Amino acid sequence: MIFVTLGSQKFQFNRLLQEVDRLVESGVITEEVYAQTGYSDYRPKNFAFSQFLSRDEFAAHIKASDIVITHGGTGAIIGAVKAGKKVIAFPRLAKYGEHVDDHQLQIIELFKESNLIIGCMECGELEDALKRIDTLTFTPYVSNTDRIIDSIEAFINK
Repeated sequence: MIFVTLGSQKFQFNRLLQEVDRLVESGVITEEVYAQTGYSDYRPKNFAFSQFLSRDEFAAHIKASDIVITHGGTGAIIGAVKAGKKVIAFPRLAKYGEHVDDHQLQIIELFKESNLIIGCMECGELEDALKRIDTLTFTPYVSNTDRIIDSIEAFINK
């Protein structure tokens, strides 16, 4: 299953939903797709969706999925890679009214450089990403929270 999650920011991300819908309709995507659409007003015609999901529902969809297609939010990406999912991430871009700035470009680039995800800057790249994703091996996610806490404690204790 492919799980599409667009987060809970009060911005639409219609162009990504439209591209997934197009790929399902054209037969490029043949597996089941489920989306959490957030504040987008586009309603998919070719796959199931909910605007928002409870924490338990969200966790169940992550668990059931093989691939997660998501916006470039840090929490969404980390949650999916921690769950061992193959992730394709797209930045919300200000020029499309999807966010106030383009910081998600940098977030995605960092995760991509770490070989944790496939980053796509434009929706036209999704078809190729889906064709390649099963041939790629990603670096397993390792949390550095303990190292950060140790660094903060060392700084405070100086």
